[in-house]
Amino acid sequence: MNEQRKFKPKDFSSDQDVRWCPGCGDYAILAGVHRALAKQGIPPEQIAVVSGIGCSSRFPYYMSTYGFHTIHGRAPAFATGLKIAKPNMQVWVVTGDGDALSIGGNHFIHLLRRNVDVNLMLFNNRIYGLTKGQYSPTSEVGKRTKSTPLGSLDHPFKPVQVAVGADATFIARTIDVDAKCMQEVLAAAAAHKGTSFVEILQNCNIFNDGAWEAIAAKQVRADNTVHLKHDEPMIFGRERDKGVRLVGLTPQVFTVGEDGLTEADAWVHDAHDEDPVRSLVLARFETPALPTPVGVIRAISRPVYDAGVHAQVDGAKADAADASLQDLLVGRRSWQV
Repeated sequence: MNEQRKFKPKDFSSDQDVRWCPGCGDYAILAGVHRALAKQGIPPEQIAVVSGIGCSSRFPYYMSTYGFHTIHGRAPAFATGLKIAKPNMQVWVVTGDGDALSIGGNHFIHLLRRNVDVNLMLFNNRIYGLTKGQYSPTSEVGKRTKSTPLGSLDHPFKPVQVAVGADATFIARTIDVDAKCMQEVLAAAAAHKGTSFVEILQNCNIFNDGAWEAIAAKQVRADNTVHLKHDEPMIFGRERDKGVRLVGLTPQVFTVGEDGLTEADAWVHDAHDEDPVRSLVLARFETPALPTPVGVIRAISRPVYDAGVHAQVDGAKADAADASLQDLLVGRRSWQV
């Protein structure tokens, strides 16, 4: 049925005028999501997009799917309820670094640990854009903003580290301007059973322009990022002449051909490693000392929360002596007062 229907990106685009600032990275993400959803062959009426509050949270308006623009930080809770109520619906959560990691921090980590079968995209521009440029939970130390004119003193959250700490079953990262990597990551996220978490490094050209320039700019991207592929060595660089190796649990960058080191010495990425230790090592990679990892960082299997809820309810119904509401009202479990 679904496989017989072919869709185009425009089938997932609504008739609403897109009201982000010209040049915002959200445009590239929106186009990427339209393309990714079209490729999977699921009709728009079987997809729902849930958002909280922030620039990214306007996303549901620009999708021809079902959409829920909810309240600040609480999109994961709404998405959980939706997935339990409509288990056949594909659910996407759109959030930002402020929405997810500040007021929504608890909802975010509990969604990941429960492993609800939804897909969460976190747009990380290291700033509060909708409220005009205050520092966010991912802003770097020393960041001067309207709310930190002398520089932020807060040690920032690293979203991928938070996801590893919550034992998320799927963790990935991409960049708003890297269309090829985004398509790969979103397809893998959609196919994953359980919570898929995708951090998208995104530029806010109005309040934090160039936030990711050191890794996103085309002329330096190959040298400052490593594109992870399961069961392949971590080789990177414009000339593919750099590698990452592990010495114990300490990552080191080396040049292929120097000091007798070859591609065979590079760390081979295992996205399916149940032990989160190496995922945490990857989550701590940071340019310029180490290349920033993009692609699928972790993808493991664990029981899915919403499927467990339905199995538990079905089991309780099968074991219950009261088969209907009327039986429950007048049966052995009722009492008089």
